[in-house]
Amino acid sequence: MRHIRSSIIAGVVGLSMSVITPAHAQKKYDPGASDTTIKLGNIMPYSGPASAYSVIGKTQAAYFKKINDDGGINGRKIEFISYDDGYSPPKAVEQARKLIESDEVLLIFSPMGTPSNSAIQKYMNAKKVPQLFPASYSSKWSDPKTYPWTMLLGTSYQTEGSIYAAYLLREKPDAKIAILYQNDDFGKELLNGLKAGLGAKASMIVEEAPYEVADPTIDSQIVKLRHSGADVMFTFGTPKFVAQSIKKIAELGWKPMHFVPNVASSVGTVIVPAGVENAQGVLSGTFIKDASDPQWDNDKGMKAYTSFLAKYMPDANKADSLMIHGYMGAQLMVQVLKQSGDNLTRENIMKQAASIKNFESDVLIPGILANTGEKDFSPLEDMQMMRFKGSRWEPFGVVIKGRSDG
Repeated sequence: MRHIRSSIIAGVVGLSMSVITPAHAQKKYDPGASDTTIKLGNIMPYSGPASAYSVIGKTQAAYFKKINDDGGINGRKIEFISYDDGYSPPKAVEQARKLIESDEVLLIFSPMGTPSNSAIQKYMNAKKVPQLFPASYSSKWSDPKTYPWTMLLGTSYQTEGSIYAAYLLREKPDAKIAILYQNDDFGKELLNGLKAGLGAKASMIVEEAPYEVADPTIDSQIVKLRHSGADVMFTFGTPKFVAQSIKKIAELGWKPMHFVPNVASSVGTVIVPAGVENAQGVLSGTFIKDASDPQWDNDKGMKAYTSFLAKYMPDANKADSLMIHGYMGAQLMVQVLKQSGDNLTRENIMKQAASIKNFESDVLIPGILANTGEKDFSPLEDMQMMRFKGSRWEPFGVVIKGRSDG
């Protein structure tokens, strides 16, 4: 079985709140934690149709190695165990069981993909093992009443879709909308968020076309959508299909206002394969900085990120924003472990994850902070619009507050 296993020491990043732990406090551990070790599990598509996302897991492994070199989290070493599921939900369940029942990890951190996370969510909650900060931004990970052991990380797809709707209603209220969407929980949530945001104006949608993640191409769907007469296009898909969409739209000579989701906006894995010239004017939303944008060259947080890449991932593609998502999640995971002190029980891990206050990652856009609460499992709910111009994304406008009921 293909997997990555790295034993590393996690250290303290200087971003966060200090933890006050009485010197006499008794140490408490659940499986996966000890005086010397914190064992974290992870599931990534290192193979299969969504393998572009595997760089998230590779970045997290490298970040924990950095934390190792910086001195450790309260003297404890992190053993980061990351397995391949090929973006297959049944395989994800198999890997989750292995991590919990065989490897005995303390928690599963940043498992990739909406379908895979959906497949393991009930199991994780039945086992009362934290499913923290999935590399998927479905609002399903923000339901503390039903799933108290699962917590979202980024702005949810539902909220993202509604933010695009608000922008479109303001900028082009007479639009005719065509939508290509991945026929799974991920694509459908973006679609539903858009429709909810449009409200009574959902009739602006003139054509929808689904595709399956196993499809080799979406060319036929794009041709169908073009013939709908739409002047606005939404591609709610993963990197491979968003790149195909941008390229095919250009080949057809079609020039709609084109929106793509944040998780498929990477310059390295989407725009370059699609053709930079074909992506001019494409719109998206973001809550993270773009490492290829010179406006951040003198930014303290971005300097820390680029220094990390130079030392720990020197051959990585700096333009790949997926690495920034991985880095952000790893920083928040370290914060939770720091706050947990010597009480490394699964219950306390969730308590601390639900007690994040104004956490500022190196890579979050200024003004966007992570906050959680007992009934708020959505650390981030804001975005800023951005447009691709030249060779990079250009953020514009103000940060749009998207915090919702979950």
